[in-house]
Amino acid sequence: MPAPERIPSRSLTDTELLTLLTDGTLTVLGQVGGASNAVLHCTIAYEGEERTCAYKPVAGEQPLWDFPDGTLAQREVAAYEISRATGWDLVPPTVLREGPYGQGMCQLWIDGPAEDPPELLALVEDDEPGEGWKAVGYADVGGGRTALLVHADDPRLRRLAVLDAVINNGDRKGGHLLPAPGGLLYGIDHGVTFNADDKLRTLLWGWAGEPLTEEALRVLALLAGELAAGEPLATRMAQLVTAAELEALRARVAGLLDGRVHPKPSGQWPPIPWPPV
Repeated sequence: MPAPERIPSRSLTDTELLTLLTDGTLTVLGQVGGASNAVLHCTIAYEGEERTCAYKPVAGEQPLWDFPDGTLAQREVAAYEISRATGWDLVPPTVLREGPYGQGMCQLWIDGPAEDPPELLALVEDDEPGEGWKAVGYADVGGGRTALLVHADDPRLRRLAVLDAVINNGDRKGGHLLPAPGGLLYGIDHGVTFNADDKLRTLLWGWAGEPLTEEALRVLALLAGELAAGEPLATRMAQLVTAAELEALRARVAGLLDGRVHPKPSGQWPPIPWPPV
């Protein structure tokens, strides 16, 4: 597979990027290895603009017993729509479109920053996370040894933890965190989201049980209004997830507003996805 090309400095608005992703010509460069479902690395060109993107055709999705309705591609787009509504823009621009292998998700490819990004996850030998870090739990590192898994006490990660609680993300792994130029941070791979049952599995448990920030509460209140029946966001979500999942989404937002704290693991299954990276 060819090495990913660097995306030029972002000069397009979100609306222009969405038009590019929706109407542009997709050219497949190769397949991304190691993924559970088909992920194709592509270029996309439209009216003199070209970017790189990920294209995940529905035809390449593996069936999931606990997600019998809809498609992973639809859920990826739904996660983008919710992220966009928060104003945090934590998910790269993502659309549903036809491509060389049928309908699928098309998402802007995010290149890493030129400089070394700050460390977001780590394993430490101590029993406490240390200043600037939040503890997740102990991890088996082999040889009968364990180490404390920690993540950065970073406001970008904290917003992402709130977003994951809203969309009920069942697979927030370390490899799904993408630092980008300009100090931005994106989350990707949102195919197993929006289940009507509690499926939250994440590496970002460091704030579990802690009060939500005032910023998060403001965002959630605005999101609750936009998810009301008849609002444009609610209408769009109804095209992407089931009616039961949309009601569960509204209930999660309401629950976060009522409780005013970050959720804790349910205790019904392992709270951390495997493999964690």
